[in-house]
Amino acid sequence: MGNGVSASTGLITRDILLDDGLRQFTARLGSEAIRVGQALGYRLEEIHHLDPEIIARAGEGHLEAKAEYDARRLAEARKPGGGAHRPSMGQDMVKGRRTEIEFLNGFIVDKAEEIGVAAPANAALTDIVKRVEKGELSPDRRHILELRLN
Repeated sequence: MGNGVSASTGLITRDILLDDGLRQFTARLGSEAIRVGQALGYRLEEIHHLDPEIIARAGEGHLEAKAEYDARRLAEARKPGGGAHRPSMGQDMVKGRRTEIEFLNGFIVDKAEEIGVAAPANAALTDIVKRVEKGELSPDRRHILELRLN
């Protein structure tokens, strides 16, 4: 959930998780992916030691689920060495390599369109990462924090 966020912002996982807005955006990304997977009949397992339904509901704004999601993700970020890495897509961006955004978030968008489900966060992130790849944008958290999705 943080791969494309790292690519678009230049941040490591810990910094993404410690930012309330970015952390909520990762829940939204996960929520969209989970709902698409469920609609396609996939049986999902835990993600980051969380039941997928908690992530989905957190991304949809349900307060109890959001509190649980936040608590778990913040605990992960605050443990020694927690989140002190740059996801692979963020590494690709730093090294000037093409990312796999089309095969991750872009895939969610494509599948969502096929079944008539909305995935605006994944679509927006896919667009932002492609623009950063092309040099049209520099990595910056504002690309995510200034999105208006609803």
